[in-house]
Amino acid sequence: MIAIISYGLGNVKAFAEVYKKLDIAAVIASREEDLQRASKLILPGVGAFDTAMRLLDQSGLHPLLDDMVQNQKIPVLGICVGMQMLADSSEEGSLPGLGWIAGKVKKFNFSSSNDSMRLPHMGWNNIKALNSNFLLQKLDQDTRFYFLHSYFFQAHSDTDVIAVTDYNGKFACAINYENIYGVQFHPEKSHQWGVQLLENFARL
Repeated sequence: MIAIISYGLGNVKAFAEVYKKLDIAAVIASREEDLQRASKLILPGVGAFDTAMRLLDQSGLHPLLDDMVQNQKIPVLGICVGMQMLADSSEEGSLPGLGWIAGKVKKFNFSSSNDSMRLPHMGWNNIKALNSNFLLQKLDQDTRFYFLHSYFFQAHSDTDVIAVTDYNGKFACAINYENIYGVQFHPEKSHQWGVQLLENFARL
């Protein structure tokens, strides 16, 4: 059972609809009892880092999620701001992150003379897989995902980065450390490529 964590941010219904079409069991989880049968977790997120962390704390799910991910080693997939929440901290705010993958979230810093670069980074972009991670299986070099963000995850260890995207320079768009995964893009908005990635996560 995949538990899609509902704490006030992210289009949880879109993820549930994808898994319904794939005939994969999933539940929208807003209470501790919703997580009891979960074998995998999806942590969506949009908006500001501090807002997301504050809402997750207010949901009461944070301590249980810490235990499930760090002690029980249940696979989790953070998406967009949900990926950024996996870090230790963010330049966007002052609250600590979950600290599940060592790293810091940083803001894109473009030269003032480069008028072609805009924030947020919004729209379709290719990704380049750096290894044969199962999360990215069956996604070829023409794979495109939908992005909407102004900050990116800077991992402390390069080995945690499994895919990059170029936006005036390469940045980590997918990460993995043990049972913890994150993607900066929105698979729920990325047509067949996003469906394939979400199916891959379900099959881990």
